[in-house]
Amino acid sequence: MKDYSTKDIRNVALLGASKSGKTTLAEAMLFEGKVIDRRGTVEDKNTLSDNDELEKINQRSIYASPLYAEFQNAKINFIDTPGADDFIGGAYAAFKVCESGVLVINAQQGVEVGTENFLRMAETRSLPLVIAVNQLDSEKADWDNIQNSIKESIGSKAVYVQFPVNPGTAFDGFVDVLSMKYYHFKDANGAREDLDIPAALQDQAEEARAALIEKVAEFDDALMEKYFEEGELSDEEIRQGLNLGIAAGEAYPVFCVCAKKDIGVKRLLEFIKDVAPVPAVKEDGAPSLFIYKNDVEQHLGEVSYFKVMSGTVTAGLDLEDPVTGNKERLSAIYAVAGTKKEAVTSLHAGDFGCAVKLKNGKSNTTLSLPGSGIKYDKIEYPAPKYRCAIKAKVQQDEQKLGDALKKIANVDPTVVVEYSKELRQTILSGNGEQHINIVKWLLNNEYKLDVELFAPKVPYRETITKVASAQYRHKKQSGGAGQFGEVHLLVCPAEGELNTKFMIGGKETQLNVKTQDITELEWGGKLEFYNCVVGGAIDLSFMPAILKGIKERMVEGPLTGSYARDIRVFVYDGKMHPVDSKEIAFIIAGRNAFREAFRNAGPKILEPIYNVEVMTPSEYQGAVMSDLQNRRGILGEMGADKGFAILKARVPLAELYRYSTALSSLTAGSATFSMEFADYQPVPGDVQTKLLADYAAAEKDED
Repeated sequence: MKDYSTKDIRNVALLGASKSGKTTLAEAMLFEGKVIDRRGTVEDKNTLSDNDELEKINQRSIYASPLYAEFQNAKINFIDTPGADDFIGGAYAAFKVCESGVLVINAQQGVEVGTENFLRMAETRSLPLVIAVNQLDSEKADWDNIQNSIKESIGSKAVYVQFPVNPGTAFDGFVDVLSMKYYHFKDANGAREDLDIPAALQDQAEEARAALIEKVAEFDDALMEKYFEEGELSDEEIRQGLNLGIAAGEAYPVFCVCAKKDIGVKRLLEFIKDVAPVPAVKEDGAPSLFIYKNDVEQHLGEVSYFKVMSGTVTAGLDLEDPVTGNKERLSAIYAVAGTKKEAVTSLHAGDFGCAVKLKNGKSNTTLSLPGSGIKYDKIEYPAPKYRCAIKAKVQQDEQKLGDALKKIANVDPTVVVEYSKELRQTILSGNGEQHINIVKWLLNNEYKLDVELFAPKVPYRETITKVASAQYRHKKQSGGAGQFGEVHLLVCPAEGELNTKFMIGGKETQLNVKTQDITELEWGGKLEFYNCVVGGAIDLSFMPAILKGIKERMVEGPLTGSYARDIRVFVYDGKMHPVDSKEIAFIIAGRNAFREAFRNAGPKILEPIYNVEVMTPSEYQGAVMSDLQNRRGILGEMGADKGFAILKARVPLAELYRYSTALSSLTAGSATFSMEFADYQPVPGDVQTKLLADYAAAEKDED
């Protein structure tokens, strides 16, 4: 491979909904770039990008695949990203390291929910986009419908530089109004004829070119002035205007392709080379790189995929992780096209490559010249939308399971694994049930572990709604030593201004606060502890023990064993023994007095509520709304965005298990959603009754 300087490098993310044909397009780009001499197909399971066994089995992209094409003295790096929402993590990595994107639209479907999601992501990150309408050879391809779909979603930002000739099963070419040529394809192998525009298409071509010129003139005052004066712009001026519009995120050039037959792919690559942004990096700076993906590959071991962010990275270079200070030597570096890796001596700023068997080569890691202090922001992945509990079917395999899950999460950072002390479960989270099923397949087939997935417990909280008091005496005699502690306390909700006047034993009592301790609890909410003891009934030295006993009881609430929160405790009286009173006695007395008072204070179970936002085609809106309501969801704002219904609701977490699967079933896989923790709210009475009964039954079984 030749040496490419930064100005000759382009980095492009291939984006699009599932089944839009990104992998087939990638294969055609590899073919045009002379990386391969024969195009593979997804059906034949021989493409360079979808090369993982899981991808071959499922015939879909699951992981992001870095590839490249050497084309007209430029190197075009591109990342084939998964289209399914369950595997969106690969797209986030691509957005981090690419300066532009090709958004692939299925000519049979038009703009889908998945397409719209990528549009939103691109707009949020100011990523310039080119649109490639693919599968124009399909029987259902309708150019008018496609244009209407694009108009509804993208509006005037769509800039048509081509239109197809004979879309449908007879599709064999297109007119390019930038070059004003008719590109005709003689076979299914990309053999192209560059012809004059046929007379029958001349008027349509001139009309389309006029619309193109008028649009690009808007992006530059000088071009607008010339357009008004002369009514025409040169090819170079049109390209200049497009450059400005694309960079500003105001122009999305639309191309016509049939990746399966290599129609339009070369022209698309020409445009990317001429118009796509050059990497905004420091070519002459100290060498540094950012690892955006890592994998474990057969015969190679751990592979770290990176983008050179500054300077020139060479084989044998010593770098360091600026966060940990750990040193790393790049013994060898490679240019990457899927499974094809070519050893190179150097890679310049902006280029993509990989290294193998790095000690510190995890994704989201910066490696830079020692002492340079160069560090790059990490990729921020989306919050998981699917959670389940996981355990090994064989108890002795639990350690192996933990190790395997750690390795899987290192390769796929959107797999989140945590052990919940509160729930006493290992919680596995991901972007959807398909995503979690992939993890299960890996555990079964690569790590030879049998595992069980099941609904996780819900992290309920317990609190109180009334005022209640209780007292407890702990007295124990053992040989010559004894334990004695008596605690009188009152509890009330920790809300509003502090009130210290209460009815205790039928008598209005004013409590005087001597000392206080306010604890912000790690699980949310707070505990307010007030010492109101007078006359030395309990020595001040025993107050920390009483507080410790209360906190122990709050870790395992009196109702269901869930964390308790938002409670005020007033210790107002008690007794002690000059010999037998010890710290342990007051821990026990405080814990039990709190439990009794809690149970008499209108105890309430709180449940986590999530804000859920669903994007769905309008025809499924009613079904989605009904399903949310059946899940005890409270519907909020409803709206429309570019042809899709947007529904917002507050839904209890207890009702969201497997929601991604249910939503997919309701909408034929065409909807997507996001969820974010909102707050805790009291559960309905019938739900609380059931939870209490379930907890009592579980305790009985344990006995």
